[in-house]
Amino acid sequence: MPDADPLLSVHELKSLGTAGGRPFTSVLVVKKLTAKTAANGNPFLSLDLGDRTGSFSCTIFNDNPLFELLKNAGEGAVVRVEGKIDHFQGRLSPRLAKAAVLTEDELNAPGLLENLAETSPENAEALWTELNGFMDSIGHAGLRATVRAVFDEMGEDFRWAPAAMVMHHAYRHGLLEHTVHMARAARALLPLYPEVDADLALAGVLLHDAGKTIEYEGTLATKRSRRGILQGHVVLGYQLVRKAAIKAKLDAGRLERLEHIILSHQGELEWGAAVYAATPEAVFVSKIDDLDAKMGMVQRALRQAVEGEEFSEKLPGLNTPLLLAKLD
Repeated sequence: MPDADPLLSVHELKSLGTAGGRPFTSVLVVKKLTAKTAANGNPFLSLDLGDRTGSFSCTIFNDNPLFELLKNAGEGAVVRVEGKIDHFQGRLSPRLAKAAVLTEDELNAPGLLENLAETSPENAEALWTELNGFMDSIGHAGLRATVRAVFDEMGEDFRWAPAAMVMHHAYRHGLLEHTVHMARAARALLPLYPEVDADLALAGVLLHDAGKTIEYEGTLATKRSRRGILQGHVVLGYQLVRKAAIKAKLDAGRLERLEHIILSHQGELEWGAAVYAATPEAVFVSKIDDLDAKMGMVQRALRQAVEGEEFSEKLPGLNTPLLLAKLD
């Protein structure tokens, strides 16, 4: 019998260029699945399929034999797909011809899950050690005890959690990476702004996204939990921090300001902030959060860039494609 076709990663598919019609076989995760209705009233599926090297979108109409299979498989399913390369508006959007959901035995094949799950490019153990160093450096005993209590409650969830579903650091250990990057930036910038209480700002940085450990769930595909949908990570984080601060007997003035950092760190009300940042520390944390989120989008686009590609696809968080070419 002839050898089976080699499985191509998303990065390899994107490296094939814009010429359509080339057949391929891949094993991918259903990252996102949305049922929609076309203008003519016919239902269709909008799919995001991906692996650790990237993702792409495609459309499955209800007259396609794969419609029911993929709809029933749902988000987080691992599927073996066959199809032909195609593009829509300059983006990879293959035409799928066959699909099969992998069984439990097939999922246990050596290296399979590692190839599907995108992870932080940085060493998670080193990041965790560095984060603990930042916690230990908080001089105020009540703030340090509050931060420790929140991390004790989050446990291992924080170390594995993504920082988002799509926008930035949306992969395993992404929340850990994002938080450490923010702490590094805060440490570098604090000397420029003596008006900002350093201990309070650093505590806010370390705790600002604590609620995401509750908001998100899923192993290979991230989705919002019941509490995440009903309350959101800003409120969930506020609850975690308030509980820990009261237990640590943090003074009322610092508790109020720490809570305000959590409630305002998203920056804009339409982005999910409960209030606008109204203290020096809250403004400081919010702007560093926005900076690292956007630079995280840049870093990820550069990592996933296809050789010879001048621009990335449009990045929703930046509202523009990113120039990928390096300076000579």
